[in-house]
Amino acid sequence: MHRTQRLLAALALVLALGAAAACGKEGSPPVKGPQPDALPKYRIASAFQLPDSATWRKAKNRGRLIVGAKEDQPYMGEKDPATGRYSGFDIEIAKMMAASLGFDPASIEFRTIASANRETALQNGQIDYYVGTYTINDNRKKLVGFAGPYYMAGQSLLVRADENDISGPRDLDGKRVCSAAGSTPYQRIEKDYPEADLVAYDTYSVCVDNLLTYQVDAVTTDDTILMGYAAKVPDELKVVGRPFSQEPYGIGVPRDDNALRFALDDALAAHERNGDWKKAYDATLGLSGVPAPRPPAIDRYPAS
Repeated sequence: MHRTQRLLAALALVLALGAAAACGKEGSPPVKGPQPDALPKYRIASAFQLPDSATWRKAKNRGRLIVGAKEDQPYMGEKDPATGRYSGFDIEIAKMMAASLGFDPASIEFRTIASANRETALQNGQIDYYVGTYTINDNRKKLVGFAGPYYMAGQSLLVRADENDISGPRDLDGKRVCSAAGSTPYQRIEKDYPEADLVAYDTYSVCVDNLLTYQVDAVTTDDTILMGYAAKVPDELKVVGRPFSQEPYGIGVPRDDNALRFALDDALAAHERNGDWKKAYDATLGLSGVPAPRPPAIDRYPAS
């Protein structure tokens, strides 16, 4: 009876989630973000100067940073519609960077920027930098610059908490696996694991609904999205196995502002060394039960 009650409660929550954004899918889950008192505080660099960065000078003159983010990704970048407060691991990365650049993180003006508009927003100066599950790749480097990566994401699997037979993609033969129609994760399962019984819906929230009601055996997309769902209902869901693709998340900056890019690389390295990175992870994505991984090596690629 207690199990049934927990399942119904979990299902009600997931039905309210809407679609989480991943691989081009956008949605609007409800807000149940990290608790503010559990988040680390970041020391603001005093007397910091970066005169070679046009972006930094512009922000200094206005008195605050404008940062692009997502608002619909649980425990990564999520906006409370009632308060306007953003929370999640990406948001904490943005705050760390602000402190290292000499700005009070509380003064950041976050702007929700859709995936398709990230490059344009950076190119047009609408935002100073962007932190929102932004995968670094060579094509994007032709349009914008990247600091980092600060996290190595990858496709993974979400299963029910009582599932013991699935620990990775090789266990999917004959299993019903759900993903978003047309998404990269769907295509990867279809190509690399053809023995899986693949099911597609328009949103991941429907997949999670079907997982909780035993209609499918697993849901697959980027591990960050799955970890967010698991963090919402940790008694019912868990992420299993190692990611089976690589998606290095970086901080997007204007392409020609190498001074800002290198300063953010330095800031990331410093916050990884002093423990801020892990504290931020533990207070956000870590609520899914997945231990903090080792941060990926920072790619200080040369100025073009």
